[in-house]
Amino acid sequence: MKKVFASDFDGTLYFYKAADPDKLPQESVEKIREYQEAGHLFGLCTGRQVGGLTPFITGLVEPDFFITSSGANIVDRHYEEIRKRGIDPAVAKAIVDLLQPKGFRMTLDVGGDICVFEEMDYPGKYYVISSVDDVPEGLIHQVSAHTESLEDAAENVALVNELFGDSVTAFQNVVEIDIAPKGCSKGKGVEALRDYYREAYGDVLLFGIGDSLNDLPLIEAADISYTFPYAPEEVQKKVTKVVKNIVEALDDSMKR
Repeated sequence: MKKVFASDFDGTLYFYKAADPDKLPQESVEKIREYQEAGHLFGLCTGRQVGGLTPFITGLVEPDFFITSSGANIVDRHYEEIRKRGIDPAVAKAIVDLLQPKGFRMTLDVGGDICVFEEMDYPGKYYVISSVDDVPEGLIHQVSAHTESLEDAAENVALVNELFGDSVTAFQNVVEIDIAPKGCSKGKGVEALRDYYREAYGDVLLFGIGDSLNDLPLIEAADISYTFPYAPEEVQKKVTKVVKNIVEALDDSMKR
């Protein structure tokens, strides 16, 4: 049986708000390498774009797969397609027109690349656009908004789902809003990944870990799941095991 471990990124593997410059702990890097060297598969399952990951993991972690933009863009370790879904550009434009006037910072995932509406301090590649009409060629995998509060995020997730629920699904990730094509989620992403690896390996045992409400679909779709003591209570109640960090979860996975 092949073990496949899908990890959330922010707040699980990478701690972008940490005062310590080592935002991706070395002990986690070493444990992931040990896990892969043992013949298991490790990858990321995140609301970020592919281009929102590579500057922070290159030379440290080499995932076997990437489930990005809440399951809308799934690629293998070589960035080759496993599954891709897109939002109708007219719907994406309507969502931006709804949320941008509220002062939220908007981001689009177009073919794995980051598109924003103003220059930003970012170490990787990105495009500055003036409207959705200016995006590079490719599928719009996700529209995201950075709000100022949990209340803003929750209120506007509900609004987007009410107005555009026939075409997209909005997820709350703390103060972020991730809006993916209808039928996409982290859970649907790992289900698609499970089917993909079953063709190659037969039986698959899928592990999942996350720290936030938007990780619930991942946690519920996994065979065995983990979270942390700092995760919302709703998330802690759903998992197989609460662990102190991803190292403990990977250790537990290897023993099963």
